[in-house]
Amino acid sequence: MNHFEIQDLPGKGRAMIATKSFATDEIIFEEEPFVSHQFSWNTAYGYAACDHCMRPLETLLENVRRLANNQAVAVPLVEHDPTALWFPQFTQCARCKVRYCSEDCLVEAQKRYHRVACMGAFRADDTHPINVLNETWKKMHYPPETGTIMLIVRLMAMYQQSNKKSEFLEQLQSFQALIVNREQKIYHKMLGENFERQMEQLYTAFCNAFKSEEFAMFTTPDAFKTLMGILGTNSQGIATSVLAQWVTKVSELPLPDADKEQLDTVIDELYAKVGDFAGEFLNNEGSGLYILQSKINHSCVPNAQSTFPYSNDIVVLKAVAPIEKGDEICISYLDECQLERSRHSRHKTLRENYIFVCQCPKCRAQASDPDVTSDEDEDDDDEEMDDCDDDMA
Repeated sequence: MNHFEIQDLPGKGRAMIATKSFATDEIIFEEEPFVSHQFSWNTAYGYAACDHCMRPLETLLENVRRLANNQAVAVPLVEHDPTALWFPQFTQCARCKVRYCSEDCLVEAQKRYHRVACMGAFRADDTHPINVLNETWKKMHYPPETGTIMLIVRLMAMYQQSNKKSEFLEQLQSFQALIVNREQKIYHKMLGENFERQMEQLYTAFCNAFKSEEFAMFTTPDAFKTLMGILGTNSQGIATSVLAQWVTKVSELPLPDADKEQLDTVIDELYAKVGDFAGEFLNNEGSGLYILQSKINHSCVPNAQSTFPYSNDIVVLKAVAPIEKGDEICISYLDECQLERSRHSRHKTLRENYIFVCQCPKCRAQASDPDVTSDEDEDDDDEEMDDCDDDMA
């Protein structure tokens, strides 16, 4: 039984309202995604994850040594490697060799989309229209990634394979696809002139990949923008890490204080080694669409947080502050660094990516602050423009 309900709030639209009180750290709900997919560059850089649920497909040692680019790195307490539980179950598609963490994931993928999505030997063919589409996307979206066109590719496979297409379309349409907020005159940044040529290239590649008549409803310009709007305003980032799971497990061991202190030092050294080579890109990363989670509004002072404690794509929503019955449940659409930026910077990001102006308590309290953009945003804008210039060259 869910202890919340979706309501329409005046001037705000749909919102998730608590029907009971939640204590800090209490689980509000768990949800499997409607669809998920690993990020394109994350895959290209060798981050091995189950093609269905994104569970890591590396042992702890394999993961740490790859991230550190050093095959001599040693890790203690390897008996607590979380992959030991599922490593014997690893399997793959017999035709295309896509890997899965278990037979269950392979069967579920086959049942939902992989029978038509399987590319067989063409998976390695750079000229295949799906690979061309993915490469077109990658040239426009360098790390750090926030989405992937392959999520839409998987949606197309789900539609093609579905025996209940009207039900699939109803579920897909439950996601808001705002790219224009006419009331507040806000437009998604992908409609800006800086991205116009990129969108045209992506649209052309998408149409070439899905020429069949059964995809006609998705390949009109407006339908494509709707799909991109769903991707841009609803997708939830997913991160899984065998290293992070191992750290959590060994940190909970009942060790003597001296041993615990030594372990903390070892963990710090491990993160330093992998950080020197891999930088901030330590996790298997991707994104997913979640029917329930997508109904949750943003606040710069959120009372809930989306977490992935099972090292797969199941999202667990937890309270990060006490929530009373009747309160709106809110998460942050911004990361921790973005939340610390100025009100003007936060609003800029939210307007461009989520098509609304935040009126949370923090933003209202800072309403009289000067409209100054944080230095970090200016740097991000410069990098984004550089990427655009490179793509136009």
